[in-house]
Formats: sequence, C-alpha cells, structure tokens
Amino acid sequence: MEEKKQRIRELTELLDQAAREYYQKDREIMSNAEYDSLYDELQRLEEETGLVLSASPTARVGYEVVSSLPKQRHPSPMLSLDKTKDVSELAGWLGDMEGLLSWKLDGLTVVLTYEDGALSGAVTRGDGVTGEVITPNARTFVNIPLSIPEKGRVTVRGEAVISYPDFERINEQFGEEAVYKNPRNLCSGSVRQLNSEITARRHVRFFAFSLAEGGPGFSRRGEQLSWLRAQGFQTVETVSVTRETLADAVADFEKRIADFEIPSDGLVLIYDDIEYGRSLGSTAKFPRDSIAFKWQDEMAETTLREILWNPSRTGLINPIAVFDPVELEGTTVSRASVHNLSIVEGLQLAEGDRILVYKANMIIPQIDRNLSAGEGHEPCRPPESCPVCGSGTQIRDENGIRTVYCPNPSCPAKKIKSFTHFVSRNALNIEGLSEATLEKFIAAGILHALPDLFRLSEHREEIITMEGFGEKSFDNLTAAAEKASHTDPARLLYGLGVPGIGAANARMIAAACRNQWEKIQNLDEQELLSIEGIGEIMARDFRSFFDDPENRRVTGELLKALTLDESYEEKDSLPLQGKTFVITGSLDKFANRDEAKERILSLGGKVAGSVSKKTDYLINNDIHSGSSKNKKAKELGIPIITEDDFLEMIK
Repeated sequence: MEEKKQRIRELTELLDQAAREYYQKDREIMSNAEYDSLYDELQRLEEETGLVLSASPTARVGYEVVSSLPKQRHPSPMLSLDKTKDVSELAGWLGDMEGLLSWKLDGLTVVLTYEDGALSGAVTRGDGVTGEVITPNARTFVNIPLSIPEKGRVTVRGEAVISYPDFERINEQFGEEAVYKNPRNLCSGSVRQLNSEITARRHVRFFAFSLAEGGPGFSRRGEQLSWLRAQGFQTVETVSVTRETLADAVADFEKRIADFEIPSDGLVLIYDDIEYGRSLGSTAKFPRDSIAFKWQDEMAETTLREILWNPSRTGLINPIAVFDPVELEGTTVSRASVHNLSIVEGLQLAEGDRILVYKANMIIPQIDRNLSAGEGHEPCRPPESCPVCGSGTQIRDENGIRTVYCPNPSCPAKKIKSFTHFVSRNALNIEGLSEATLEKFIAAGILHALPDLFRLSEHREEIITMEGFGEKSFDNLTAAAEKASHTDPARLLYGLGVPGIGAANARMIAAACRNQWEKIQNLDEQELLSIEGIGEIMARDFRSFFDDPENRRVTGELLKALTLDESYEEKDSLPLQGKTFVITGSLDKFANRDEAKERILSLGGKVAGSVSKKTDYLINNDIHSGSSKNKKAKELGIPIITEDDFLEMIK
C-alpha cells in the first residue's frame, strides 16, 4: 500500500508539472498519449487507495492563468470532460438516449458574450473558474460575428482553432525560428497576445459548440446549434446517433481525420435532450451530460537507432529520433521530433531501446514511451560540440525546459539554412542545390555569401572532382544558377530571409511598389503598414533588415549578379483577379501544388488552404471523391474543377 501511495505522489507531481507547462506556457514535456496513460494509472491508484492529493489532476479542472491579460470569473465552472477510448463503453454510456457526436477540436476554449446584438466580451476557459479577457483579440477571429440578430444577452461557448494549412503557412514565415510545435500551442499563444494585431495575422477561427445563455428555450442540443448557425456562427460538425448507429458514426469520423484540416484529438458525445442531461448533474470535475472519446492511437513497437542533433539557423540544436521503419495510419514512419533535451532525458532514450511510436491526432509522429527504459543501456547524450562547426554547445534551461544550443555566430549551419532558403522553390529556385550539396560547398570554402551562388563557374575544377559531381553535373548546376539569376523582386525579397516576410507577403510588398526594387528596399514603416497583411512588428523587422549595412552590402552584390524583371502589370487586367482557389489531391499537369499556386497568383488570383464561402473554385482531379474539401464545396455550391478545366479557363 505504501508503494502505491508513493507512486501517487510521483505521478501527481509529474502530471501537475506537465499540465502547468501545457496550459500556462504552451510547452509540452510529454506526449498526449503518455499523459493519458499516466493519468489513467493515477486515477486507478487513487480509487484503490482512497488517497487523492490536492494537486492531483483528477481533482483539478485546470491551472491559474499567468499572463498580464485581465482576469474574469465565469458565472459557473467550466468543467473538463470524462473520457474513454472504448466505443462499446461509449455506447453503454449513451444507453437508450439519442446523442450528438461531434469533433473534439484541439484549440483553446473561449466564451463569447453578446449584449444588444453586439459582441461585448470574450474570455478564455482559463482554469475553469477564472479566464483571461481577450475581447480585442476575439474581434479579429476570421469567422466570428461581431453582431447577431438576437438582441437579448447571449453567451456562446466554442473552440478557437488554427487549421493545419494556416499553421504551416505561419511556420513558413517563422522559418527555423518557429516557437510553436503544433497548431494548438500556436492558437493558444495567438489568442492570448497582448497585441491584437498579431492575433489578426494568425487566422484564428471560432467554432461554437454550445449555447450557455440566451436565445429561445430549446429542448434539444441540435436545435441550439441550428439556432446558433442562423445567428451567423460556424458550429462544430455534429451527427445524431443512437446506441445502434454510434459505432458506424465513430468509424466515419475516424476515416476522415487524416483529411480534416482542423486539429482534433477525438470526439465529444452529448445527450441531445437538454433537460435530461441537466438532471444528471455533475461530479466535482466532470459534467454527466457529455463524454469525450479519445482516438485509440495506432501504436507500433520499433527499435531506436539513433538521436540526430539537427542545428538550425537560430542556433537551436533539435533532437530527431531515428528508428526502424514502421507502418502507422497508412504511411511508413522512421523519424519523430523529440522537441527538446528534457523529453530525451525524460524518456531515458538510448540507442537500441525498444520504443512505442504513434501519430498524435493520427498525423504527427511521436514517441509514446520507452519500453527499455532503465535497462542499463547507455543513454543518448546531448552533443558536447556542434555537429556542424565543432564549437562547444550550451545547455539552456528556460522555465524547466532544457535545450541544446550552438553559440557560434559563424556556425556554417546557420549559413546552410540561409542558403537553403535562398535557393528554395519559392525564392530563387536553383535546381540541383540540395542542402547536402550546399553543405559541401560551404565546407570547401566555395560559398561564403549568397552572391557566391552565381560565381560557381570560378570553381569548376574543384567542383567536378568532388564526390557525386562531374562535368555534366557541374554544367547542369551552373545552367540552373544562370536561369535563376533572371528573377523578379518578390522572389528576391522572399529569398533574402527578411524576418516575418513569407512568399505571400513578399508578393504583396512588390506589388505595392509596382515591382521597383529601389522603392521596395527603402519603404519606411508607415508605408509598410499601409500594405495588407503587414503589421508593426513585421514593418520594424523589415526596416531593421535593410538598415543593416551588411545586409545592404550583400543585397547590392546580389543585384550585380541578377537580372531583375521589374515590369509590372496592373492586377485589374489579369484573368483571375478577385478569384480564390483551393487545390487538393494529386496533380498531373503541374509538377506540384506550389507550381499551380504560382500560376494562379501570377494571373491575379488567390490560393486558400481550406474551402469557405469566399472560395470560387476547388481544383481536384477526382471530382467525385468523398474528401472533406469536396463535401464542403458541394455544400456551399462551389464548382469543383479538374486541372484540364483550370487550364482551359486561363487559356
């Protein structure tokens, strides 16, 4: 019994720390699957012993918020949901009642209040009792109604989320400096910004899931959601179920999770009969009218071969687990990010260990646990020197999270990432210059600065004698560099790696300056702020970049090597002006989606990541597929066209 009590103390302390990192600092020190497993173990031991500590996550709803945002108490506690991973248990819970099954969105729960038809307040869930007031930020959510037809007091609960396409777009802008590891953390950080302008740039969306106060009296949850949609809210997707139809409905959701663009960590089942649900009351922690279904993650056992330490252009050295390939959710997986040194140490990873891996939310490869932990294998140690430059590394501890850094400002890894970005498809697009090739050239002293990419012919003899190179390879490479030297201002601006300036921002800035490079690099902050999508931080970083003498020098050298096409065509005369496209599925006529996207943008159109009312066309060669994008397009009456249809359109 004493051993069980000691284990309770250990688990309580560990889970308490994990929850504080997750909710207060948007950091993860363990995987979701590991947290759930330890939580279940703790709950079982508490039931066996009767011992529940005050800090136990089974007795607490959440944690006190720790930002400088104003705080506000909720009229009634916002409880978390009990959970199961067993469909039969879910069916037993539903019994003979009718229920609504919906996605359990993985974002940040927000409560909106409307007075006299206007949005008057927005508060995060916080610790379930007290939340943070984020009203200015909520007003920037892309799909939120600022006013509704109903004039009485209305309170709506829902989930603020960032889609996977938007997460990838924002990470592209951050580059190697990305702070957030998944959409949920990015959303939490975005919603709780002190500057609402930053929130506005993050494309946060809100999906309502319940009406807490106001509106006509309803007897069914489904009626509530229909009313909310009539008021202008987007609501979570729901399906009506009984005990007999529940398993098929769960299977349908599970089948669609891979193509679902909004992060989801499971499903929610709630009684459709509102009064029946209320009559059940709640426990100290869970309401009894609803329950969460967590995905039964497909696990695979494999052998850890090594931890790679991957330096970035910021100096952070990221651990990557490499293991024997396994099949997960229909794809072959052999690598997983371990995020930081704390997680490597927590899992006690060692080469040769047997590990369990899975895909978080069926998408992101993660290590669940180390089956060989503590068996005496030599643990993986962080590198004492940078794998690229050999400089001594630093171990940094920020709020209990240990990370590895290379402090050398001249580390070639930092150059490699800058070179890789410059030659990438959306920048100068120099074919044949992989990161491995760039690394060889930098190590050989052929490349010191970006202009050297257009002086490769000066190193002919040295390059053709390198392993993997010859006369033909050299000729192809120099021809690609020559072709890439004929470029436009938007590609150059993006390729320079100005902080915060992604490919789309670069195109907007170039268009605002009518493609005149001299005008672009001399824009002042006020001029930048007048351009759509450019905020104060981006404007300040842009100006700082071009005010730096070394950046000016490098840019000047590049301009001598480049032929810059500064011609400009008025957008109004372009055939796709004002049209928004979404691209999905495999392509035949274009090499990839980026090439198709570039064609659309060059003709004045826009490309979005998800189908909405603003979409004009969905491009999908399989127009009869049952994908979520096709279904959404059909619901909204948006034409689904093939590549051939698109090419005919722009002929």
